[in-house]
Amino acid sequence: MARYSKKSQDTVGDALHREKKGTLRSGRSGKKVTSRKQAIAIGLSEAREKGEKVPDAPKKATTKKAAAKKGTATRKRATTKKAAAKKGTRRSTAKTATRKRATTKKAASGRAKARKTTGKKAAATRRKNSTSRKRASTKKAS
Repeated sequence: MARYSKKSQDTVGDALHREKKGTLRSGRSGKKVTSRKQAIAIGLSEAREKGEKVPDAPKKATTKKAAAKKGTATRKRATTKKAAAKKGTRRSTAKTATRKRATTKKAASGRAKARKTTGKKAAATRRKNSTSRKRASTKKAS
């Protein structure tokens, strides 16, 4: 029994002619198709859309590349777990560092306030001294 119908063969042949002519374009990106295998795949896909007799498309998980990707995905997960564990210790050190910075900022702002108050006190005492000197000089003059 035939796996492909005559009509599906015509559809694939039409896709190949369009590829040779340079008018066949890929679906997603819209780029010009230059590969003969890609042209056949597009022709089969079009035949499936029309409902012609064509075997089902192979499942993506059964290919070798997909199986290899699965293996790398599990490895990646394991490494990310290790990295997350390392990050956990880094976070705690980062938190302590920010706490230290906050306390030093508070201390620095407290010192600045103290300087301001001492500066104000000194200015007040200078004013008092200058006014008392002026009074003393005016009393001597009279």
